[in-house]
Parts: sequence; structure tokens; C-alpha cells
Amino acid sequence: MNPRLVSRILGILIMLEAVAMLGCGVFARFDVLEGDEAAAAALFMSAGVTGAFAVAMILAGGLRNVVDRIPRREGVLIVGLGWLLCSAFGGIPYLFCPPGLNWAAAFFESASGFTTTGSSVMTDIEAWPRGLLLWRSVTQLLGGIGILVLFVAVLSYLGLGSKSLFMNESSFRGGESGMARIHDTSLALLRIYLGLCAACAIGLRMMGFTWFNAWCHSMTAVSTGGFSPHNRSIGFYSDWGNGWLIEMWITIFMFLCSLNFLIYVVILRKNWKRLRQEEDAKWLAGICVAFILIIAGGRAFHGDDTFTHALRDASFVVVTIVSTTGFGTADYELWPAWSKVMLALLMLMGGCAGSTAGGFKVGRLMVFLKSAKLEISKTFRPNIVFRVFVNGNRIDDSSRARVMFFLTLYLMIAVFSTVVVGFLEAGTGIDLETCCGTVLATLSNIGPGFGTVGPTENFAHLREP
Repeated sequence: MNPRLVSRILGILIMLEAVAMLGCGVFARFDVLEGDEAAAAALFMSAGVTGAFAVAMILAGGLRNVVDRIPRREGVLIVGLGWLLCSAFGGIPYLFCPPGLNWAAAFFESASGFTTTGSSVMTDIEAWPRGLLLWRSVTQLLGGIGILVLFVAVLSYLGLGSKSLFMNESSFRGGESGMARIHDTSLALLRIYLGLCAACAIGLRMMGFTWFNAWCHSMTAVSTGGFSPHNRSIGFYSDWGNGWLIEMWITIFMFLCSLNFLIYVVILRKNWKRLRQEEDAKWLAGICVAFILIIAGGRAFHGDDTFTHALRDASFVVVTIVSTTGFGTADYELWPAWSKVMLALLMLMGGCAGSTAGGFKVGRLMVFLKSAKLEISKTFRPNIVFRVFVNGNRIDDSSRARVMFFLTLYLMIAVFSTVVVGFLEAGTGIDLETCCGTVLATLSNIGPGFGTVGPTENFAHLREP
């Protein structure tokens, strides 16, 4: 273990967070619509504390290049500690700025931002200064593609190998090897990520959003995080004359960002053969269309809504759930039980590997289903040699075993966490639906869950440690 290397890289990471915090403080200080000195002071103070800690860690790690590569063990440790430290320091502004949160709530809100979960403990979001709401959205922008991947290119310029960081932090798997290749791919991913964010913001501005709301919502849509400056989330705009167009525009970007970002790199490199091999996007699109039509058709058939309005609501809700964004428009808690079961399945699945979405991932679902088909076929035709292919690549037995292990572990954690939540909330009136919804919402990075943590509620009523 090389503690100096770990300290130095974590210091650089936290320094970048301090710079982002400082930028939000400048906005809060000079905001022409709502200049708030208290918010600016809170952000400046937080940036100072964060920056001082970062400098101390960098100095502790040494100013000279200590190694020319990052070993796997150090890479895993940097990723884990990086998320924890960023979440811890990211919660400081919520402590200092009125109306203020306690330390547990501040850490929860910050961690929810950096992990792009989107769950919140703020009971009245619109009561907070715009500078803090901007910082809240920025945490999801940074966390969306992985804050370590965001500066992986910078590490190579510092003389530090970033391949281990890239592979540990991201879910991108495309045969990228070599420092130059990873560096180029990382920069391409950043350009695509920021380009999608800018395109989403410009479109929202043209539909009547202020620049502040346009950027806040675009940052959290592209990161599939789901934070909004409004208590009603996207539902705030649903009553506008062009509300349907706003929902459609955001739905498009949520779906685009639930796809493997390497697809866009492949398109830019004009590698059409590789693009045709990508099955994840086809599966995800097919699943979304099927679930939208079933939910909308079922609600219309039972007279719960007109088909047109049910289709509008189902389209937004299905995509916001499968992309693990968690924006709210319709209250799906009022929908029939069978439709909520379908949404729960989407929560478990999530988007594609290599996207900003969470969940089990479509690629793993493909491997699981094809492996299940393989095992069933072997029962009837044991002498035939079967192979499993996903995205044009053969999946060997060890890879299939890892997917099965991941799924088993995922479900075990979900069940165990549900029991723990039920135990901790005993005597508060929390039912099983809420316990399950809480776990699904956080484990799969959805944001809203079911029951009392549904799309119109938040997590503020849960017990604090």
C-alpha cells in the first residue's frame, strides 16, 4: 500500500470539489435576481475548509511524482474514499447556510447528490437560496459520470497512471487499453457529457425556463440524478401550456443518458460495425416501449385515465425510473398495484452499463436471461455446445458466474437492508411498502420510492442516527 499516493490523489480530488464550491459561492454573491450574502459566505467558508484539507493531503502525499502508475489496490481505495470524502465535505454548505440542516441530514443530501441518487431530506426546497440549490445540482453533475473519471485525464498530465482508477471507477468496458487511449476516451466522454448538458439547458431555456432553472435541471437530467429547485420537481411545469413538450424534452435526455456513453464515442469515431453490435440500447428501448404501453393501456382500459394522458404520464415515469433519474410529474402512488410492481422491476434493472444510470444494468440482465436459456436448453440437449454472446462478445463461464454472483449479492443486500430499515423504523408506523421502496430508491439510485417516500414525499421523516 502506498499511502502517499492515495493522499496526494485524494487531495487533488477534494481541491477540485473546493473549486466547484467556490464557483457556486461567486454565483450566490453576484446573483442579480437573488444575491444572498449568507449563502455566499457559507459556500466561501466551506470552500476554504475543503481547500485547506485538500492542500494538507497534497503536501502529505508529496509534491513530486511518487509512482508512474496506480496499483489496483490503491485505485480501489481511492475510489471508495473519494466518494466518502467528497460527500462529507460537500455537506458543509448545508450546515452553514440558513435554513440549515443537521450533520446527518447534510451528509445525506450531499451523498445523495454525488451518488446521483436524488433522495432528499429537504422539506421545502424553494426556501433555500439559489446559490445552495446550484451547488446541490453541481454535486450531481460531478457525480454523474464519476468525479474520478472527470479528472482522469488530468492525472496523466501529473505523471500518474490512471488506468486503474478508470477501470475501478467507471463501468465502461470497451477494450480500451493504454494510457493514451484511456486519456482520449475520458476526454471524449467529458465532451459528450457536457455537450448533452448544454443541449438540454438550451432547449429548456427556449421553452421558457430561466437560465438558472434550465442549467439546474439539465445538470440533474444528464447525470440522471433528479434534483430539482422546485418542490414539485418537473411537475411544477406540467401545467404550462407547453408542459407536455418540456416533459418530452427531458424524457429524451434521460433516456440518452441511460445508454452506454461509449456508444456516442463509437458514433464519433464512425465505427458503424461496432455500433450494430450494441444490444443494450435495443433491449432498453424495447423494455421501455413495452412497459409504457402496458401501463398506459392498462390504466386506460380500467378507466383510470384517458389513453393520451396515461401515455404521457407513463412515458415520463417509466423513463425517469429506468434511467434512475427520479424526476416527478405524476404521482404513481395513486396507480394500481400491478403498475407499481412493474415500476419496481424497472428500479431493479436500471439503465445500461457505461451510463450515468444506476441499477442492476441491462447488460447483466441480458447475460442472466441468456444464461438461463442456455441452462434450460442443456437440460433437453446436453450434447450440444452452446455459447452466450452479448454485444458481439462471447461471455465465458467465469463472466456468467460473476453476473450471477452480482445478482445474488444485489438481491441479498436489498432483502437485508429492508429488514434493517424495518427494524430501525419500528414503532413509527412505516409499512413494508415504504421499507422496500426506501431500499430500492437508494440501492438503485432512483431517488423516490414507494409508500411514504414516494414521488410527492421525501426522506425527512425517517429516524436520524
